[in-house]
Amino acid sequence: MSNRVVEGRMVTPKRLAELVEGERPLEAEAIEDAEMDCPECGENVLSVGYMPSVTEFVTAYKCQECSWSDTDR
Repeated sequence: MSNRVVEGRMVTPKRLAELVEGERPLEAEAIEDAEMDCPECGENVLSVGYMPSVTEFVTAYKCQECSWSDTDR
């Protein structure tokens, strides 16, 4: 799994999903570049797919530099 720097800290895919979701997910895929800029600060946005429960799959988006985040829910 790929680790990335987010807001000055190295995070795993599960930790990145937890930052967005507020709870640790069951599973998480590798972190990828979302190929979009943050709507708040203009910096790079990362994406991670994860399962918050056994019946749901969510893609989360998180800025690497500021606290902005969103999901595809």
